[in-house]
Amino acid sequence: MAIADDVQRIGAPVRRWARAQQHAYSHGEDRPLGGFLGAMSVYTTVVAAAAAAVRASGRPLPDRIPLGDAVLLTVGTFRLARRIAKDPVTSPLRAPFASFGGASGEAELAEGVRVEHGWKHAVGELVTCPFCLAQWVGTGFVLSYVAAPRATRLAALTMTAVAGSDVLQFAYDAVQSAGTGGGGQDGG
Repeated sequence: MAIADDVQRIGAPVRRWARAQQHAYSHGEDRPLGGFLGAMSVYTTVVAAAAAAVRASGRPLPDRIPLGDAVLLTVGTFRLARRIAKDPVTSPLRAPFASFGGASGEAELAEGVRVEHGWKHAVGELVTCPFCLAQWVGTGFVLSYVAAPRATRLAALTMTAVAGSDVLQFAYDAVQSAGTGGGGQDGG
């Protein structure tokens, strides 16, 4: 029981300090700092575990990544993060944390965070934000590249091809609209 009392005694000032920081930071707004701290902890733990696995495997880290691979991973990261955060097909992944708000662009959805506080709010912000997801997706691509570069290039190439196709779809639509005087994506 003495250890539990010590933990309680030490934990109380830490909790008070955390609440004071939350209040000073948020100015009365409900910001899920604890949830964000949890997300950062998960991210850090996953990266540390992956780094330990790479080290244990004896696989050397690349001295440098060729420019072509870096571009492939970058565009792939952009497309996959956007696919996860905005695509109608991936909305079931976001549904526990987000609510449908309508279309936000061609083949993209606008969604709001469903829960107003805690870790579910933090996850909701993460899964509806392509900028936020890019960190996770990019890390996944880089770790995968270290472990299996050929397979990762293929996965990144798929997403890069989709991003290129998206650009061509918009260009085609713009040319078609300019020729007919119409406007908007044809949706299919």
